[in-house]
Amino acid sequence: MNEKTDGTISVVIPVYNDCIALKKAIPVTLAAVESLQIPFEIIIAEDASTDGSAGCAHDWQEKDSRIRHLHRDERRGRGSALANAAHMAKGDIFCYFDVDLATDMVHFPDVIKAIRDGADIATGSRLLADSTITRSVNREIKSRGYNFLVRLFLQSRLQDHQCGFKAFNRSRLLSILDEVSDTHWFWDTEVLVRAQRKGYRILEIPVLWHEGPGTTVKRQDIWKMGRSILRLWWQIHVS
Repeated sequence: MNEKTDGTISVVIPVYNDCIALKKAIPVTLAAVESLQIPFEIIIAEDASTDGSAGCAHDWQEKDSRIRHLHRDERRGRGSALANAAHMAKGDIFCYFDVDLATDMVHFPDVIKAIRDGADIATGSRLLADSTITRSVNREIKSRGYNFLVRLFLQSRLQDHQCGFKAFNRSRLLSILDEVSDTHWFWDTEVLVRAQRKGYRILEIPVLWHEGPGTTVKRQDIWKMGRSILRLWWQIHVS
């Protein structure tokens, strides 16, 4: 099942009302991707922003032909934006990371190399022994609890499902997207769980990660994620 790929790269930055972070992220992303000396495109998957993010993304598209702006007039969720970008992408390797660059870009070559060497998915993991993370105790407890429940109910073998720093053999990703029902934050987890059930080779990579300013996990978000775990369990084992 595993095939090496030496093809082009599609880098996706999902955006919703992230104008300030986006202005900082694009130059850093360009520098990181250019250093690999592999043909690439950068896709800004902007999901009906109202803070000027759309204008910023459009300006970068006009300025650099390697940057594409995918805009939506109606917000449909981060996962939906990523799925749409996967269908629209041109690269053989599809990768994305959060616009706040919480995961250090020093790991970007690592996830790309993993896919080029034959992995189907490479994902940053904040919960490996060699990872170095900086975040509040409250968020650390919630993250570990969430990932424990995913492993318990969904039989996942991975440590961290929600780190927004992932790369895929794009053809492998496309083959499971029709099965993925979540359209927002649980999308990452559902993709990884369904990929494992298909026997995909997934490599977790320890990362340097720093909690971004203003990032919070609200109580309602925890309940939503918990319901999402149970919904996916039902889909897999009952429905």
